[in-house]
Amino acid sequence: MKIATWNVNSVKARLQHLLEWLKRDSPDIVLLQELKCVEEAFPAMEIGELGYNLAIYGEKTYNGVAILSKLPLEDIQKGIPGYDDTRARYIEAVVSLPAAGKSLRVASVYVPNGQEAESEKFHYKLAFLEHLSRHLKTLLTYDEMLVVGGDYNIAPEDADVHNPKLWEGSVLTHEKVRRSFREIAHAGLYDAWRLIHPHNNTTSPYTWWDYRANAFANDDGLRIDHLLLSPSSADCLAECHIERSLRAQEKASDHTPVFALLNI
Repeated sequence: MKIATWNVNSVKARLQHLLEWLKRDSPDIVLLQELKCVEEAFPAMEIGELGYNLAIYGEKTYNGVAILSKLPLEDIQKGIPGYDDTRARYIEAVVSLPAAGKSLRVASVYVPNGQEAESEKFHYKLAFLEHLSRHLKTLLTYDEMLVVGGDYNIAPEDADVHNPKLWEGSVLTHEKVRRSFREIAHAGLYDAWRLIHPHNNTTSPYTWWDYRANAFANDDGLRIDHLLLSPSSADCLAECHIERSLRAQEKASDHTPVFALLNI
């Protein structure tokens, strides 16, 4: 089973890129972020024609998350339970895998950027991460496989940043958000990329490049998009790949997809 996460940075602006990619790579499950549209405006017909079932949590102009699945989606949850957040930043659903005798719960998450360290939006980011961590600890108690993918807006380590000195103390690398990310990992979730690509690997790990300063051409990026796996999902992990080609396209999203291949 191929599972991918991608911040499309406007599903309508990137629709042609999305459709071509779905046809070419045919992922079984796609976790999308930053839709920038309400559910009624989501291109459900075009994507549905490719064989995908949809779970959408949209928001006008900003945010928005979705799950695309070739298998039926059940138990859809919009928003983090118990967290009074009006922004469309989290959605989860369950996929039954009867042939394997398993259920897989997947979630698409779009963590706030934070704007500036110690600003009001930064504290919103920390609060969001705290509630996300609490909810994921609950999900890890379920008798299900779990994959939580998305734009976390966190580069977990300096190895995930092209120029760590330049980004030191930023909202993407700040020690407080890195600590929050570690708390999620320590609850029992594994970073798919690092399971396959150890720190001494020379493969470029970046998933996001600024539109400015020719960042993509210079590979001046950060790894802020992640697929986190429960132990049972990590046991099935065969491959993790960053699909850089979509970032190279004209009028591309500033993010590119991350794939995990699970042998279920």
